[in-house]
Amino acid sequence: MYFYYHLLNEKNLQINTLETIHTVLHPTFQLAVRDAIIRVNPSDGAMAQVKKKPGRNHGVRHALSLEQQRAFMEYTRNNPIYCHWAPLFTVLLGTGGRIGEIIGLRWQDLDFENRTISINHSVVYYPMDGAKKRRSVLQVSLPKTEAGIRVIPMMDAVYDAFQEEHEAQKENGFNCTEIDGMTGFVFCNRFGNVHNPQTVNRTIRRISENYNAEEVLKAKREKRQPIILPHFSCHHLRHTFCTRFCEQETNIKVIQSIMGHANIETTMDIYAEVTDMKKTESMKNLAQKYDVF
Repeated sequence: MYFYYHLLNEKNLQINTLETIHTVLHPTFQLAVRDAIIRVNPSDGAMAQVKKKPGRNHGVRHALSLEQQRAFMEYTRNNPIYCHWAPLFTVLLGTGGRIGEIIGLRWQDLDFENRTISINHSVVYYPMDGAKKRRSVLQVSLPKTEAGIRVIPMMDAVYDAFQEEHEAQKENGFNCTEIDGMTGFVFCNRFGNVHNPQTVNRTIRRISENYNAEEVLKAKREKRQPIILPHFSCHHLRHTFCTRFCEQETNIKVIQSIMGHANIETTMDIYAEVTDMKKTESMKNLAQKYDVF
């Protein structure tokens, strides 16, 4: 944790940059714990402590609105260039899983009879030691936190997305990647390998930019305001799921369990943000029904 404070206070790094560093260090230390090189992970809980510091910019990621979410998925699904990405984005938006957890899913982690998904590991890209060029290697890691080991029920849309992916791979070939002895990964790129999270983020950006360009022209023809997609990443899809979930579910512990949040304060922060946004809507609904004035 002192190292993180050094990066923030002495090196003037932003909290978002620190989070990126943490996503590399934490699973690396976790592997060392697994291999009995060290006894405990020194980065456990470090980010939570850093974010508690008063006045610090937490780098809050905002969810897509319902309109933006629908626009993104409809454009992706109906676009002949990007339609093959629709199952992956559906699962991300329908489970709230971290990108490493979702690209690391294997067919054996899916229980289609009971319609559940077992999240028990994650796939992470690590830089290769001693490599002259910037190259990375895939490794299997435990989820980000102990709370990350969980079972998520499948929505109908998520179930259909898995079935769609299975049918597509029956025709085009299944994922042939082996990582730390694990095989049978659900999602694969055009080379038959596990997706790189940075490639997924670049694809999201391309889809958003193409959609926005077309949407501006379409809205102008239809004489309406365009629905513009902001710049967002895989993690925003997780935050978007959590926001939609909080809009419908009031049991904080259920939300925490599905999301795999180690600290309930993380869940509470998102729930509070959603509650604030719902206040005006709730008051309008009340005004329409509460006709006594």
